[in-house]
Amino acid sequence: MESIRKALLDSSAARQVHLFNAGLDALSEIVEHEHPDLLILDWISTNAADLSVIERLIMAYPSIAVIALCDKPDSDFLINSMRVGVRDVLPLPLDTTALLASVMRVEQRLKPGSHNAQTRGKVIAFIACKGGSGATFLATNLAYVLAAREDVNVALLDLNLQFGDAALFVSDQVPANSITDVTENISRVDASFFAANLVQVLPNYGLLAAPENPENAVGVKPEHIDVIMKIARANFDYVILDIGRMLSAVSVRALDQADMIFPVLQETLPFIRDSKRLVHTLLSLGYAKEKIHLVLNRHEKGGDIRLQDVETALDMEVFKTIPNSYDTVSKSVNQGIPIYKVDKHDPVTKALLELSEQLLKKPQSKESGWFSRIFQAA
Repeated sequence: MESIRKALLDSSAARQVHLFNAGLDALSEIVEHEHPDLLILDWISTNAADLSVIERLIMAYPSIAVIALCDKPDSDFLINSMRVGVRDVLPLPLDTTALLASVMRVEQRLKPGSHNAQTRGKVIAFIACKGGSGATFLATNLAYVLAAREDVNVALLDLNLQFGDAALFVSDQVPANSITDVTENISRVDASFFAANLVQVLPNYGLLAAPENPENAVGVKPEHIDVIMKIARANFDYVILDIGRMLSAVSVRALDQADMIFPVLQETLPFIRDSKRLVHTLLSLGYAKEKIHLVLNRHEKGGDIRLQDVETALDMEVFKTIPNSYDTVSKSVNQGIPIYKVDKHDPVTKALLELSEQLLKKPQSKESGWFSRIFQAA
């Protein structure tokens, strides 16, 4: 305890460090009396009952960050700790450099003007109502616009695990790593490891690619998504999910954490039919209707099917229309260059800029789906 205090104060004399040698039953009283920004626990056990005490504490005091020190933490313990809200798990014997790095990440988020400690990055999920909807194009390019124009940190997760190719839309880099490299090393995952596996599209826009070989996706489990999403939300202002078309245990776990879900469709009868099925499925999974926001891609006024027809058929207003600009979009896709760089004045670029401005003003939802609730109860 004294060595930890010395390391923290040597690094920054402005820190106030209080030491307590007490059991779990005293934690609430200590927190209530001291009101700390950060709680370092040199104890944590793998006992589920002990972790539930930490979970209740974090729920009662959501502004407090928790760092746990543990002797040889395994992957299950790491996942369970993050599931209850622990910010970082550091192995013993303690590496002082790792501890200081973790503490400084907490302090960075407490600085004025930074992301408030009680908030988390907003999660926006794009899901294709039917193949060829343009969901990946919109997800990757919206992420680019947010990073380039709005001065926020953005991460895009390609969760189309079988056939994802999101990186091709905004980068000429061949992804060196993918989500499977993260999940195969889940016990090592922290903010630095996560960032090292991203394709860096912009300094403030990183993309976690889907595996090149679909067979490698088998090892990606729902519990891995909990860890990945926790780190992404803690370190990025916006987390964009490219879900693909198929719902799975993995994609549903990610959708459970989404603040907004964007089903992407076009103005054709097959799209409307499949969109109706998808919206019904999302509602049956427990997602509030207010969380689901239809995005109508390649919209053209005066077509056989009108915007009003789409809204009537789906019993839901269209949140955003994206105009049809085939030549510019094709140029962007074929060259792997964000449409914002191809033509800043194109109607699609303008629509994405408008959407980014809407997102900055949109309040977050705290709803969660049934899949998340089942695993929390398990």
